[in-house]
Amino acid sequence: MLNPEILPLGFMRHLSAVNKYFWKYRWRFLLGILFIIISNYFGILAPQVTGYVVDMVEKRIVTDAGGNGVMASGRSFYDPLVQAFIHQVESGHPDFTSLVLVCGVVLLVLALLRGFFMFLMRQTIIVMSRHIEFDQKNEVYEHYQRLDARFYKTHSTGDLMSRMAEDVSKVRMYTGPAVMYLVNLVCVIGFSLFYMFRKDAMLSLYVLSPLPILAVAIYQVNALVNRRSENIQAQLSALTTNAQESYSGIRVIKSFVQESTMFRYFAESSESYRKSAVGLATIEAVYFPAIGLLIGLSTLLTICMGGIYQIDHRITGGTIAEFVVYINMLTFPVSAIGWVANMIQRASASQKRLNEFLLTQPAITDGPVRAKREGEGAIRFEQVGFTYPDTGITAISGFNLNLRAGEKVAIIGRTGSGKSTLAQLILRMYDPDKGRILLDGRDIRDLPLTDLRSRVAYVPQDVFLFSDTIAGNIRFGQPALSMEQIRKAAGSAAVAGEIADFPKGYDTIVGERGVTLSGGQKQRVSIARALSREADILLLDDCLSAVDARTEKEILGNLAQAMGDRTAIIITHRIFTLFNFDRIIVLEDGRIIEEGRHEELMSFNGYYRELWEKQRSVDDPSAA
Repeated sequence: MLNPEILPLGFMRHLSAVNKYFWKYRWRFLLGILFIIISNYFGILAPQVTGYVVDMVEKRIVTDAGGNGVMASGRSFYDPLVQAFIHQVESGHPDFTSLVLVCGVVLLVLALLRGFFMFLMRQTIIVMSRHIEFDQKNEVYEHYQRLDARFYKTHSTGDLMSRMAEDVSKVRMYTGPAVMYLVNLVCVIGFSLFYMFRKDAMLSLYVLSPLPILAVAIYQVNALVNRRSENIQAQLSALTTNAQESYSGIRVIKSFVQESTMFRYFAESSESYRKSAVGLATIEAVYFPAIGLLIGLSTLLTICMGGIYQIDHRITGGTIAEFVVYINMLTFPVSAIGWVANMIQRASASQKRLNEFLLTQPAITDGPVRAKREGEGAIRFEQVGFTYPDTGITAISGFNLNLRAGEKVAIIGRTGSGKSTLAQLILRMYDPDKGRILLDGRDIRDLPLTDLRSRVAYVPQDVFLFSDTIAGNIRFGQPALSMEQIRKAAGSAAVAGEIADFPKGYDTIVGERGVTLSGGQKQRVSIARALSREADILLLDDCLSAVDARTEKEILGNLAQAMGDRTAIIITHRIFTLFNFDRIIVLEDGRIIEEGRHEELMSFNGYYRELWEKQRSVDDPSAA
């Protein structure tokens, strides 16, 4: 049974997703098709003029040899435009030299006209494909932004980059060159077959007899090309992922002296990709010469059968010359069938991958309440439970907490106790499996994501800085932030003095992921970014782990004033005695085991007191 995916029309099953772009640029597309038809029409006139010239030359030779000059020219089968030209030439009774010169000028004019419309053809179709590529990349990138955190935990960065770059580029080859050459070869083949059969049907059947063999060969080869193209795309994605991870983790690789190991692993993946690509290139290397052989066979049949027909006075030498030119005109379109089909096959495989991605819907979506609801920042957890879907680990269970607007709360607990999960749930990076979270009395699932997250200034545990200036990172999300506000936020985060020591100050480029800054500097720049944002809620997730005791003391001293009347949640594994929290929440296995102010928790003689004594012995060994 035939596989529909390797049939020409079967390609459209995946590629139909780009039809909306063809409709968007339909006028460019239609104009491009019109220019293709016109350019090929002017091209198809050239063989007829050539045939006429050969007939006239042959007639002159026969006349000079003493013959009667009567020949079966078949001029009645010429295109009306060529017939009109012949009539004008013959009515003027030109001499032989003038006749050849006039026909040469006509061939030149036809070539120029064809070239001009080919230029217009590329300016419409190819430019249209670039517009489509632009739109499709924007669509892919926009969809990336809509997907939730779970998607990014299950997909590698290299694979996502490959879809954006390689797959979209291969689809562009379909919307541009493949479509253009497909329409072009249909026009060339259509015009050529029409005039060939109109001239001599039997001779046309002879010279075109190798083409069915060519069609079968194209079908078989394309099936193989399709399978290998999909395999190559998957290998390229894996190779890109490996390279991206190596670049991102280069410091770890060097510190563990694993350069040779990583290179060997990359070389093995690259070798596998090379073999697959070379295998595909080998198929194409055999395929295209085979097409040339079949085209050459058609030319040979034209000369042989045409010679026999001429001996029988059934056709003229001009007809043979005309057919040879037709066959030569068909050489590129017929040979391009495989090339075009190959491009469509690859585009189909790439669009299939893009469709799978674009059809992926985010698990976290906007709530039904479209209007932004202003509030004070009160947060309430009601019997919240959450289990990570990928690992099956229950991070939060039966969690209840009521935070008043403007309250300053610290959340403390061991690693894996669920502290960071609370931050993820507040931001709706995930939704709870049980219970609900209320913001100013409304379930956060009822709010638009943009409105919810705009009310939270967040410093993640894994600090991320963009490859931009320090000022650009601090004003991220707030382009209108003035330099005075940037400096104020940097001062509150206790990083202004160090920035001032940099040669370029706030214009210092921090490099990829802030690589030029120390861990503590990155954390403080991230804190400054959050403090500069006008938000009801300030959410700091273990953001002081990389700073020293003196800097920590300075930051905590500034935070009280910087927080103002905002609701503040500070997630930490350390106890900050210098900051007067309204409440301290102690977590264990996703549940609250202790709650209260510092003095109250110390009197419980529980986990909090144990943690405080351990911390004090580390900070001040003499106190142990």
